[in-house]
Amino acid sequence: MNLKSNVPFIERVLLTTVFFSAFCILQGQQTPLSPVSYWIFTPYIYNPAIVGSKDFLSIGVNAAFQGNSNTQLISGNTRISKTNSGYFSSSDILEFKNIGIGGSVFKDINGISQNIGISASFSYHIPLNKANLSFLSFGVTVKGVYNTLDNDSIGPAHSFKKTFFPDFDLGIYYYGTSFFTGLSSTNILGNPWKSDSLGIFKIPISRQYYFTAGYKILLSKSMNIVLEPSVLIFVNDSTIRKISDNINPIIKLYLEDFCFGTSFHSDRKISFFAQYRYPRLYVGAFYELPEKTAFFKKSPIVEFTVGLNIQPDKSRLSNHSHW
Repeated sequence: MNLKSNVPFIERVLLTTVFFSAFCILQGQQTPLSPVSYWIFTPYIYNPAIVGSKDFLSIGVNAAFQGNSNTQLISGNTRISKTNSGYFSSSDILEFKNIGIGGSVFKDINGISQNIGISASFSYHIPLNKANLSFLSFGVTVKGVYNTLDNDSIGPAHSFKKTFFPDFDLGIYYYGTSFFTGLSSTNILGNPWKSDSLGIFKIPISRQYYFTAGYKILLSKSMNIVLEPSVLIFVNDSTIRKISDNINPIIKLYLEDFCFGTSFHSDRKISFFAQYRYPRLYVGAFYELPEKTAFFKKSPIVEFTVGLNIQPDKSRLSNHSHW
């Protein structure tokens, strides 16, 4: 066995083990409650270390609808860059720094609760090789959320309760040309106040933890076909001891400018998603089938995303953006 040829694989296994071990012992909120599709389309919302991991500016809008609940999320992220003058007749050279920035604005209506929030994210990316093909990044998100609880059904004395609270997220992320893995905790400060004994005044927010890992498999270089199996483990304070029940496999298939896939949730929910990119514009849809039994029935989750991918290098206007 050639040990040198197995070094990249060994490094990936070790990195995944370290991330997963930290996830299992981490004691650490969810922003926003939905769209669920940000797990797929904008993962930097749950892991700020992903901010700036692409070499272009991405700005997107996500919208989710399920019964009386709906969410709108506007977000964006980019890697800080600078342009250096080239030599003689050569064009300018674009150089990326190690700092990524991002932000989001969201509105989340969930029953009697409404959250309006804003966030700012910062990340630092450390190259792990001279070719700058793999990085280890660390990220933090600071945010403020304004919550309104409308409890008109229990009497005018408790009609409205308004609360503003700050919070923050932390994350770590490794990514290379084919393998990626990350660990994060969101809304680390937890719920801003405890509910009463009846649970009437309770903001529907909980501290949450995410672990993700995936691998890109090149199926056809000439046709740009890539298969990306991955896994997302998502738990909160009440399910931290049931990690095995919260493992969500995800499969993506990239066909040139088209991407589609599916995810399988531990509670027997199945999701389908698709995304298409134009030279700079992208559009996508996410559909989740809920569990249906004789005693339990919920409306499906339908979510949409649209956004812009903007390359800062003006000499490559004709190039398509990356996934």
